[in-house]
Amino acid sequence: MLQSVVLYTSANLLVKALAILPTPQLVFLRSAVSLVLCVIWLWRKGDPLLGHNRKWLFIRGFTGMVALTLFFHTIRHIPLASATVIQYLSPIFTVLLAIAFDGQRIKPHRWLYFAAAFGGILMVKGFDPRVSWLYLFMGMGSALGAAVAYLATIKCRETDSAVGVVTWFHMIATPIMGSWSATVWHPMTATQWGMAVGIGVLSLVAQVAMTKALHLEDAARVMPLKYFGAILALILAWTLFDERITGWSLVGIAVVLAAVTANTLSGSRGRKAAISGR
Repeated sequence: MLQSVVLYTSANLLVKALAILPTPQLVFLRSAVSLVLCVIWLWRKGDPLLGHNRKWLFIRGFTGMVALTLFFHTIRHIPLASATVIQYLSPIFTVLLAIAFDGQRIKPHRWLYFAAAFGGILMVKGFDPRVSWLYLFMGMGSALGAAVAYLATIKCRETDSAVGVVTWFHMIATPIMGSWSATVWHPMTATQWGMAVGIGVLSLVAQVAMTKALHLEDAARVMPLKYFGAILALILAWTLFDERITGWSLVGIAVVLAAVTANTLSGSRGRKAAISGR
C-alpha cells in the first residue's frame, strides 16, 4: 500500500504538470499505456484477458473510469492536496453504500466520523477560493465512483488476479476516452509524451500494488496507509508548483484525514468483535 501511495502521488504530479492537456486525453493516454502492459502480463501468465467474474469486473472498470476522469479533472483545476483529500471520502461512501444496499449496521459513533469528514471537506472548500462548488462535487463524485470500484474489487479477489482486475478498467477506458479525446486532442511535445507514458506506467504499478494489498490483507489494516498520500501530495505540490494551502483549509484537510482514519480503524475493530463473538 505504501508503494502504491508513492507511485500514485508521482503519477498525479505528472498529471498536474500536464494540466494543459484535456482531461479525456490524459485519461486515454494513461489507460492505453496501462492496457498494453496488462495484456502483455496476462499473455505471459496464460491468464484469460476477459477474466472470470465479468459482471463485477465490468462494474469495477466502468466506475473506475468515471472516478479517474473526475479526479484528473479536479487535479487540473484545484490544488493537488485538496483534490486528493476530497477523493479520500471514498471509504466513507463505501460504508454508506454497504448500509444502503447490504443492510449493514454500524455503531452510532461512526456517524460522527462521517460528519467530521464532510465538515472537513466543507472547510477545505469554504476557506480556499480555488475550490469551487463544481470541483467539490466532481471530487465527491470521484470518491463515490472509487467506492463502488473498491466494492467490486473485493467481489473479484477470489476469482481474478490483481492485474486481471485492473485490466477491465483499461479495456473500457481506452476506447471510450480515445473516442472523446479525438475531438479535443491537443498536440504534444516529446517531453509530454514521455510524461504521459510515465503516468501510465506509474499508475498501473500503483493500481496493481493497491489491488494486491486488498487481496492479501484486511482493508482496514492497509487503507489508513493510503492517507499518507494527502500529506505527500501537499508537500510535493507546495514545493514543485507553489500550491500553498494554509490556515483553516489546512485544518480541514487534517480533520478529513483524522476522520477517515478513525472510521477505518473503527470498522476493523467492529469486524474483529463480530468474528470473536461467533
